[in-house]
Amino acid sequence: MDKFVIRGGNPLVGTIRVSGAKNSALPCMAAAILTEDEVTLENIPQVRDIETERRLLASMGAEVELREGELRDRTTICCRTLSDPVARYEIVKTMRASSLVLGPLIARAGVARVAMPGGCAIGGRPIDLHIKGLEKMGAVITQEHGYLEARAEHLRGAHLVFDKITVTGTEDLLMAAVLAEGDTLMENCAREPEVADLAALLNAMGAEIEGAGTATIRVHGVASLHGARYRINPDRIEAGTFLIAGAITAGDLIVANCNATHLGAVIAKLQEAGARIDVLGPDSIRVRATAELHAADISTEEYPGFPTDMQAQYMALATQAKGVSLVRENIFENRFMHVQELVRMGANIKVDGSIATVRGPARLTSAAVMCSDLRASASLVLAALVAEGETIVDRVYHMDRGYERFEEKLIGVGAQIQRLGNVFAPREPVAVAG
Repeated sequence: MDKFVIRGGNPLVGTIRVSGAKNSALPCMAAAILTEDEVTLENIPQVRDIETERRLLASMGAEVELREGELRDRTTICCRTLSDPVARYEIVKTMRASSLVLGPLIARAGVARVAMPGGCAIGGRPIDLHIKGLEKMGAVITQEHGYLEARAEHLRGAHLVFDKITVTGTEDLLMAAVLAEGDTLMENCAREPEVADLAALLNAMGAEIEGAGTATIRVHGVASLHGARYRINPDRIEAGTFLIAGAITAGDLIVANCNATHLGAVIAKLQEAGARIDVLGPDSIRVRATAELHAADISTEEYPGFPTDMQAQYMALATQAKGVSLVRENIFENRFMHVQELVRMGANIKVDGSIATVRGPARLTSAAVMCSDLRASASLVLAALVAEGETIVDRVYHMDRGYERFEEKLIGVGAQIQRLGNVFAPREPVAVAG
């Protein structure tokens, strides 16, 4: 099992490039199910979740090509034949995004059998909102033996109001609605950039969608979709992680190939904590810590609020800020598992329900720590970058799910990191046909 050995104390200096958004790429890959034509996606990150999605689509009968070399960020998917519309547990057990194939499979094939999703153990992410919406559109769904089985002769447009904001629910039902008969009105939708990214691809494929990126989305169903070529947005969570890396190490870091407009809440909070942030252009941000960091509270919210996927990384920063920072987690009930590992390194953190109280600055020292989920992994690496001595971060396979060549990028700007174990290589063959 891979681990990182990290020697802290080096400020990060230089330029670091952000990969494509994993959380956009996954639904966009699933959207290829909706057409018999080829869909080519660019700026695809080479991470484990993408490899899992490739295997999932291939197991259904799709032809999936992941490029190597200079074109390694490109994939072409052709779902001309869906011989086996089943998302098997042995493939999807490590990835929550497996539920995203439910809507497109029903819309395209009229039938789907999807294992209940796995992924990070950060709390409940119920699929009931997906099911409720699909049933309102005419699907008949049953659950047994750990699988959802769905059938629909014809999906019909419907008025869907989400009981709570859900990103994957919005995406799943959006993909179902584009091929449904008639119009669909979706209210209380997720506004995340990843939803807008998916809608832009679907429109490029011939869908008729209005309002993506707002709370209200309108879809006019069409008879069929065609192929398209589309470039995925940069990963705003990876960009935010690198901004915190520059600030926590008192470095001078340029984060390139990002979208500053997607990072408003993160940038504002870093500035409040004393980091100097300069937006150099539409795709480049400079971060410097020119003075002592000081405490600033955060409260995670749906976009455009402070993202839950940045909470753990910010907590690492808060351990180095003077004063008391309150970190309130409003999205997932079990997303403080990194706290006990940060405490092992010397952090002063107390948790009471959904609020963590962080007192800093703390003197962090090397320790053996263990990753519990994707973003907790990043938090521990950030803490290790400023800890005294050599920290061992175990189970970094969590990080490989969502960060592309994370340690290599950090090494390129001055971090001292060594990976022990088998270096993650997402695939060997260039093409896989189901």
